[in-house]
Amino acid sequence: MVEPTQPHYVPAPPLPPGQLPPRRISGKLVLAGALVLTGLVLILTIGISRDEPEPPPEPSFTVESLKPPPGATAPRQALAAPEDRPNASDVAELDAWSKRIAKATQVSARVLAAYGRAEMWMRSEKPSCKLSWVTVAGIGRVESRHGNFGGAQVGVDGRVTRPIIGPVLDGSPGVRAIKDTDGGKLDGDVTWDHAVGPLQFLPSTWQRWSVRAGADGAAPDPQNIDDAALAAGRYLCSRGGDLSTPDGWWDAVLTYNQSVSYGQEVFSGADAYAAASLNA
Repeated sequence: MVEPTQPHYVPAPPLPPGQLPPRRISGKLVLAGALVLTGLVLILTIGISRDEPEPPPEPSFTVESLKPPPGATAPRQALAAPEDRPNASDVAELDAWSKRIAKATQVSARVLAAYGRAEMWMRSEKPSCKLSWVTVAGIGRVESRHGNFGGAQVGVDGRVTRPIIGPVLDGSPGVRAIKDTDGGKLDGDVTWDHAVGPLQFLPSTWQRWSVRAGADGAAPDPQNIDDAALAAGRYLCSRGGDLSTPDGWWDAVLTYNQSVSYGQEVFSGADAYAAASLNA
């Protein structure tokens, strides 16, 4: 039986789908600015009179629902992630890039750094794939709202603050039955499998495609956005297609989850983020 792919939270029947050398120096992105911002908010709140109107909230980022048929078109080109430098640290460039894109897309800069790193690594490992970070972002949006599902958040270290575990895959209506494949190690269930992490990998798929994004010697973790984004990139590129083309993009995404509506949701997010990035 061919290994299945990971399902979306409202799962559709999935299609069947070497560790990379630790070849670059990559550090953790420290978002100390959040603490500074918290302090500023407290100071400003104390100093504002209750009679003064509060500033209007920033408009939320809108993703238009697009429904192109499979193979008709690919998401538009996005502002590319920084140059991949295999033998040097790319943290500063990636940090600046992710903050720039965060302002335009309202996706966390910490999460965007993981998506951008996936593009950078695959640009070196499999240049013919032409993976764009927006495809990983489109999947992350659908699967877990970029790691924010169920009250979780992505921490500074890249790990979600609470594990994201998908529904039990026990053959219930609309759900494929997949017996436990990891002894409950990743999903806590020794009877049935669950998709895990912000990119929703089945344990068996994770075992095959996972890799540690940081050069720290730790085991790959599906609850870590860096590891999950890179594994998603490797999986999408495993089909051998060119993801900048309509056929290549749809083939890869529908292998991730065999559902046209799912692919259209991913397309909508990817295209919207690409458009926003060009104005960043």
